[in-house]
Amino acid sequence: MAPQPKHKNIVQILTPVVLFSFFSSSLAEIFFEERFEDGWQSRWVSSDWKRNEGKAGSFKHTAVKWPGDPDDKGDDCFRHFAISAKIPEFSNKNRTLVLQYSIRLEQDIECGGDYIKLLSGFVNQKKFGGDTPYSLMLGPDICGSQTKKLHVILSYQGQNYPIKKDLQCETDKLTHFYTFILRPDATYSVLIDGRERDSGSMYTDWEILPSCKIKAVDAKKPADWDDREYIEDPNEVKPEGYDSIQREILDPKAKELDNWDEEEDGIWRPPKVPNPAYKGPWKRKKIKNPNYKGKWKIPWIDNPEFEDDPDLYVLKPIKYVGIEIWQVKGGSIYDNILLCDDPAYAKQVVDEVFANREPEKEAFEEAEKVRKAKEEEDAQRAREEGEKRRRERDYDRRHRDRDCYRDRYKRHRRGYSDDDYHVS
Repeated sequence: MAPQPKHKNIVQILTPVVLFSFFSSSLAEIFFEERFEDGWQSRWVSSDWKRNEGKAGSFKHTAVKWPGDPDDKGDDCFRHFAISAKIPEFSNKNRTLVLQYSIRLEQDIECGGDYIKLLSGFVNQKKFGGDTPYSLMLGPDICGSQTKKLHVILSYQGQNYPIKKDLQCETDKLTHFYTFILRPDATYSVLIDGRERDSGSMYTDWEILPSCKIKAVDAKKPADWDDREYIEDPNEVKPEGYDSIQREILDPKAKELDNWDEEEDGIWRPPKVPNPAYKGPWKRKKIKNPNYKGKWKIPWIDNPEFEDDPDLYVLKPIKYVGIEIWQVKGGSIYDNILLCDDPAYAKQVVDEVFANREPEKEAFEEAEKVRKAKEEEDAQRAREEGEKRRRERDYDRRHRDRDCYRDRYKRHRRGYSDDDYHVS
C-alpha cells in the first residue's frame, strides 16, 4: 500500500436540510443549482488529475464538525481535487450572470485555494484540472498570514485576466458565501455573505482592453494658467516708519550696579532687549487669488489604441461547472452552488441558509472550547510527564554520584596501611 500523506486535506460537500422557497425565483432563470442532495454523484464527474502523481483526492460522505444543522454531511479528499458537472449550455449575452457558492474552512489552512470555475467548449471531465481553460474563476486563496486573496479571474479571447483590486477573503472556520454578479453593461459586484464587498467596471478593473482615456503626456501648462491659490494683497500699504523700528532697544528697566566704577569699568550703558514693537520684515497679507484656476493637471484624452467591444462582458457559452482545489493541509466544505440571472434569488439563498447561522456559531464555539480544553489537558500531561522524567533523571544522577563517590573512597582507603597512622 502506498504511504499516506502526513496531513490529509478535507474537501466536503454538504447535504443541506433547508428547503428553499421558489416563489421569489419565478422570474429568475436558474442555469444550475447544486445543494448536494441524494443523487448528486450522478451529476458530477471526478477527475483523474494528479492521480499518477499520487496527489489526487477522492470524495467520501462524512459528517461535518460543527453543523448548524445536525444532518449536514460531506465528502473529503487531500492534496489536489477536481470535479465537474455538465450543464445545459447557456450564454450570458444580454442578461445578468450570478455565480455563487458557500464554503467553510474547518481546518487551519496553511496554504490552499478553493475555486469554482465556469467552463466552455468541450471538456474531458476525467482530465479536468488546474490547467484546463475556463471562462470564469471565483474563490479564496490563502497562504500563511500574508495571502488572503479572493480571486475573480475572467477569460477574454483565450487569455486569463485577474481583477486588479486586492479583494480579501474570509479566513475563519464558519460558512461564508462568495457571489460574483456580472451585468450586460460590464459592471460587476462582489458580495460576501450577501453584502457587497466591492463593485466597478470591467473596463477599469481588469486589464482586458486598453484604457479608453490616457494622459496627454506632451501637454504643457498654458502660459496664462494661474495656479496660485493665495496672493499678496496688492492694496495693502506698508505703515509709515515701519522700517525704522529697531530689532532691539535699551532695557528701560535696567539699573546701574552699585559697585560700578566708570574709571575701571567705563561708562555704564543699559543692556539691549528685544523690541516688542518690532514685527520683522514687512510683508503684505495673503488673500484668495481671484484668478486661481486650481492645480494644473495633465489632461486625459481619448486613447487612439482603444477599440470598444460591446460584448466585453459576454463569456463563451457555459457548459460545465467545476470545483478545483489544492491544499497543503486543511479542510473545506462546499455547498449551495448557484448559477442564475437573478441577484435577488441569490440573496434569498444566502438568507435562508444563514437561518442556521447562530446554531453553527454556537456549535463552533462549543467545539473550540472542547479543542482548547483538550490542548490544555495534553499540555498539562506533557508538563507532568516532563517533570516526572526530570525527577527520575535527578534520582538516577544522585545515586550514580553516590556510588561513584563510594568507589573513589574505597580506592583511596586501600592506598594507606595502619603504619601510616602510627605516632611514636
